[in-house]
Amino acid sequence: MAHHTGAILQRDGKTFAVVTRVPAGTVTPEALETLAAVARKYKVSMVKLTSGQRFTLIGIPEKDLASVYKDLGPLAEKETAPCVKYVQTCLGTDVCKYGVQDSMELGRELEKRYHDTSFPAKLKFGVSGCLRCCGESYVRDVGLVGTTKGWTVIFGGNSGRRPSIGTVVAENLSRDDALDLVHRLVEYYRNNASPKERTARFLERIGFERLKSELLSLLPYIPLEGVR
Repeated sequence: MAHHTGAILQRDGKTFAVVTRVPAGTVTPEALETLAAVARKYKVSMVKLTSGQRFTLIGIPEKDLASVYKDLGPLAEKETAPCVKYVQTCLGTDVCKYGVQDSMELGRELEKRYHDTSFPAKLKFGVSGCLRCCGESYVRDVGLVGTTKGWTVIFGGNSGRRPSIGTVVAENLSRDDALDLVHRLVEYYRNNASPKERTARFLERIGFERLKSELLSLLPYIPLEGVR
């Protein structure tokens, strides 16, 4: 259960965890020093890296939450509505010898565009700069995979209690077309999903044919024969 600050009540029913926001999974030395200072000041029992490339500070009493958020500053933006939880991003072409598309830049752009947007349920993004898919793009609500021909866009993945492999919506897209398609997909989801309905369950309910008919067939950069 989430606190009104966005902190998460822990198993003991008394203490909370605060999750940081780390765009593209990169963090500066200064931010690490801030995290360490906060952890020491409030005697945080554990600092844990999450699967979404974020830090969790665990074991914080309720009386300290406001001060922890204040001391963390931009590292701990409050999350009080269903929103984009994270954009998981691989190293892409920055340093990885396998990268063929700039996943770091695209991941930061997605973070900037959607981190303040409310959705029917939480969203998770995965951006991978090559087919090795280190951004776990196929099991995220919205996934992008870079190839030598452009970007593949995937929708409706989930790694939760009912895992789902996302559906490939389009392939070989330019950066701008991939971003446009992502925007149209999340807006379609935002306008048509039920409250608390994740994208995997949403796509199961409406069916891909409806998505194709009402959205994909109208987009000029998706050839009709390429819409599955």
